[in-house]
Amino acid sequence: MKSETIMRFGVRFYIGIFFLYLFTPLIIMGLATFNDSRFPTVSPWKGATLKWFAALAEDGAMWQALWTSVIVAAGVLVVAVPIGICCALFLSTFQGRGKTFLYSLMMSPLLTPGVIVGISTLIFWKGLSVSGGVFLTVVAQTTFIAAYVMLMVLARLQRFDRTLENAALSLGATQWQAFRRILLPYLKPAIISAAAIAFLQSFENYNTTLFVKGYDTTLTVYIASKVRTGLTPAVNALGLVMISITILLAIVYEVKRRREARLNP
Repeated sequence: MKSETIMRFGVRFYIGIFFLYLFTPLIIMGLATFNDSRFPTVSPWKGATLKWFAALAEDGAMWQALWTSVIVAAGVLVVAVPIGICCALFLSTFQGRGKTFLYSLMMSPLLTPGVIVGISTLIFWKGLSVSGGVFLTVVAQTTFIAAYVMLMVLARLQRFDRTLENAALSLGATQWQAFRRILLPYLKPAIISAAAIAFLQSFENYNTTLFVKGYDTTLTVYIASKVRTGLTPAVNALGLVMISITILLAIVYEVKRRREARLNP
């Protein structure tokens, strides 16, 4: 009994330390947004202010970089998710001798440094007279983000009961009908999760984007360039706004999930 109590306390202590480590930087960042100092810091505290939200609203370059990041992430979402789903479906049904090789080939972009992916993409497309920009950024990011999608969908497919699909086909359904009415609803949670991961991976990417962005600056590249010239708490204000939106969306999702759980016990 005593050992169970110690174990329970140890687990709770570990979880507490983990969340403290996770959220402390975010809390400090949020507090720095309200500090009347030209540097993004909480020490020394020079008084509370809301002027950095006004500075954020007036920073046109930052909003343009944010919009570029959203466009790139949306483009990656449109391209990487279908590719990842197709690769997962192919690997789950392919039984040839080269399956291991194909899996390794599809996973190789994840093991390649982002710098190498960016440089190689730029060199290849430069040979086709395509310069850097949003298009090239989407292409470069898709090469490795599609692998994340493939892994998540493939993990879901490994638990799928193929007899359900075979039963639908034997009852006269076409391949498309079986996919749309049986397999796709089953894969829906994995696809939604993979899409969210793909969007976030694209939004925060820096190493690959730096080499293929051209004149279209994304938010991560913009913030990195501002580090050299001098950051202001306006960046903290943007981070606080994005965190608030994320928390709000998480709350809405959880409320919706619990409501559906009550209606469909």
